[in-house]
Amino acid sequence: MKVIFIEDVKGSGKKGELLNVSDGYARNYLIPKKLVIEATPQATAELKAKEDAAARKIELEKQKAREMAAQINEKTVRRVERAGAGGKLFGSVTAAEVAAALKEQYGVEVDRRKIVLESEIKAFGTYTAEVKLGYGISASVYVLVVES
Repeated sequence: MKVIFIEDVKGSGKKGELLNVSDGYARNYLIPKKLVIEATPQATAELKAKEDAAARKIELEKQKAREMAAQINEKTVRRVERAGAGGKLFGSVTAAEVAAALKEQYGVEVDRRKIVLESEIKAFGTYTAEVKLGYGISASVYVLVVES
């Protein structure tokens, strides 16, 4: 009997899969526990429509990530910081501050957890940060730290 899994069933199938299982297993265990539904033409069409919608959503997210990467790739973000004796910063420039500067200077909102700094920024100069936008798409941003 062909069935569509509604839930993950260990050893049988994962949610959303269309598989052929034995009739007795399906009628006596899977269907009464509402783990599967019978694979009628209507149910398979609904499953295909859900898969297509999910694929379209992922493709739109990838396109958005590519556009964002094109906007910020190889751009320089400028941060003005105060310093103590010897040109050392009070504290350090964090990924959250780089994300805020990206939003302020380029209008691109990036989550701070997606920004990877090569090293801690505790002195003036130019540093490189990688912005990982998901789906294997990333952009490189330069962080210029200057004295106020």
